[in-house]
Amino acid sequence: MNIEGFKRKLTTMFSADVAGYSRLMGEDEAATVKTLTTYRDIMAELIKQHRGLVVDSPGDNLLAEFTSVVDAVQCAVAVQKELQARNAELPEDRRMEFRIGINLGDVIEEGDRIYGDGVNIAARLEGLADPGGICISKTAFDQIETKLPLGYDYLGEQTVKNIAKPVGAYQVLMEPRVTVAGKEKMALPLPEEPSLAVLPFDNISGDPEQEYFSDGLTEEIITGLSKVDKMFVIARNSTFTYKGKPVRVQQVGEELGVRYVMEGSVRKAGDRVRITAQLIDALTGHHLWAERFDRDLKDIFVLQDEITIKILTALRVTLTEGEQARLYDRGTGNLDSFLKVLQGSQHFFRFNRDGNVVARQMFEDAIALDPENPTACTMLGWTHLMDVWFGSSESPEKSMERASELAQKAIALSDTLDSPHSLLCHIYLMIGQYEEAIAEGERGVALSPNGADAHAHLAMTLRYVGRPEEAITLLKKATRLNPMPPNWYLFSLGDAYCLTGQYEEAIATVQKALRHNPDDLMAHIIMASSYSMGGREEEARAEAAEVLRIDPKFSLEYYAKTLPFKNQADSELVIDALRKAGLK
Repeated sequence: MNIEGFKRKLTTMFSADVAGYSRLMGEDEAATVKTLTTYRDIMAELIKQHRGLVVDSPGDNLLAEFTSVVDAVQCAVAVQKELQARNAELPEDRRMEFRIGINLGDVIEEGDRIYGDGVNIAARLEGLADPGGICISKTAFDQIETKLPLGYDYLGEQTVKNIAKPVGAYQVLMEPRVTVAGKEKMALPLPEEPSLAVLPFDNISGDPEQEYFSDGLTEEIITGLSKVDKMFVIARNSTFTYKGKPVRVQQVGEELGVRYVMEGSVRKAGDRVRITAQLIDALTGHHLWAERFDRDLKDIFVLQDEITIKILTALRVTLTEGEQARLYDRGTGNLDSFLKVLQGSQHFFRFNRDGNVVARQMFEDAIALDPENPTACTMLGWTHLMDVWFGSSESPEKSMERASELAQKAIALSDTLDSPHSLLCHIYLMIGQYEEAIAEGERGVALSPNGADAHAHLAMTLRYVGRPEEAITLLKKATRLNPMPPNWYLFSLGDAYCLTGQYEEAIATVQKALRHNPDDLMAHIIMASSYSMGGREEEARAEAAEVLRIDPKFSLEYYAKTLPFKNQADSELVIDALRKAGLK
């Protein structure tokens, strides 16, 4: 070796080979080579997606390099899971399993070649791994111990061929999420019904622009399951707080108070989509169901229904005829229109003015592609109402009128969606048509028994029509379905407590909202009124000062006009309390 032609560096080596390769070749050379070529292409693509580089691939071996141990181990897990799913489709005697070894060490680089103990140790660790398993060195383990949601078994100091000193080795447990959750650790009591949290599906397309598709698929499954009365399904808002974070099924089960957790991944490439999904019992650690789907993109509607039905079957939930009708009503068969709605929803759920503008254009595009898409009509209607809430509408009356037209159209097209009814519920409330608002809110809850937002929208209406006790019950249900609730749930619940004279409960609830966002104007307003009604004048004045800090132009006269109370006495009670706190 020419000493002048190489350099040293610290890097992460990834070494993989086929377990039982000689037997496979002896039984069927052609089939083995075909499978090996396919599997090696899959590994190479996953290595590329995880920012690695294939260095060499002689025979049944593959050697790759990563600058990050985290990337290398995540890639190894992705490889083993993908190949496991592939192997499930092959006869047992033709399945091809790889062993993977990973080491962080010093290597010698000469041109495109890499040499040294750093490479050799990775190869020796590969030999210690189980078929379909991963083994890493202690140097690699030290870099990822707290960075990945994985379990590890320490194998001790291993004496390996041609390496002077023993090597500390760890077996990677690829299913840490099956760690058993403890009922005694549950943040919330388990419901009697089968309780489920659907985690955001991982986008493994290698294209961040496809994030909307994986998120949309997750939301569609949650929406479908929420229509089933005999289920308890956690809302999108709460499960999406785990997006992009290393979490375990045990953690999700305990924090959200659910027994079952679903997770999966999506790869969309051209007109094809591959989805892997698994359903896990967080209390026992058992996999109830796992499957991989390879389909044409045009079959996505059928595929969503298929996944939902498989979940319900695994949980032994039988659908009523009404639930079946709601579940299978997709609203549109136009794939392009459906995808536009998914893209628009990604912007809408940012809940800001800019996102609302972009979302509106995409929902309008979706309607242009399919004028009879009820979901597109509903979401477009919500953007118009959001304009009123954001204060960005030039004519609030016209915005609400347009929102109402779109909601009515969505209902005419398909009366299985809760969202257009919840939208109408708010519009009717804002224009003082209280009985109509209650009827629409109740219809939304009936269509989505697990719809957290549907319960919260109806609760807000009941609060303003003089039924705050019922509002409290519904908002508690909403926050159970959505254990990490948005602030509007919390300050609505606080306001309902205040109206029933439960001032301490009101203050404690709204304080949670302020921990999320210390500059939440509505939360400070409700805190001021709660302190004032509760006779705590000093705290009330302090909250009033916070209101003026956030909005120096705050006007009690204008605020009174935004309160859609049915009973004028309730409105006067709130305004008088705020006036006593020092607001004008």
